[in-house]
Amino acid sequence: MKKIEAIIRISQFEEVCEALHEVGIDFFTYWDVTGVGNEKSGAIYRATVYETRLIPRRVITFVCRDQFVEAALDAICISARTGELGDGKIFISPIDDSVRIRTGEKGPESLYIKD
Repeated sequence: MKKIEAIIRISQFEEVCEALHEVGIDFFTYWDVTGVGNEKSGAIYRATVYETRLIPRRVITFVCRDQFVEAALDAICISARTGELGDGKIFISPIDDSVRIRTGEKGPESLYIKD
C-alpha cells in the first residue's frame, strides 16, 4: 500500500477528481493550503500589479493498493498539468498497515468496501 499526497493548483482540482475516479480512486481527502515557492503570482488592483509570494494550493491525499499507484500518478500528472511553473508536486510514501475501525479488517482489504 502507498500513501499519495499531491499538491495541485486549485483551478485543476475538478479535473484531478474526475481523473482519479476514472482510475478507481473513489475516496480521498483534500484541504486548502498556502505555500511559498518559486512561482510569482500577481494581483491587479486599480491597474497596479502587486506581487504576492503566498501561493494558494490544494492538497489531495489517499492510500491505495500498490496496483493502483501508477494509474493514480498518471491521472494526477495528466489532469493537473498546465505546463507552467507551479503545477505542483506528488509525494509517495509506503504504508505498513491499515485497519478498518468498524470491522477490524487489516491490510489492503480494509481500504475498500467489498461487494
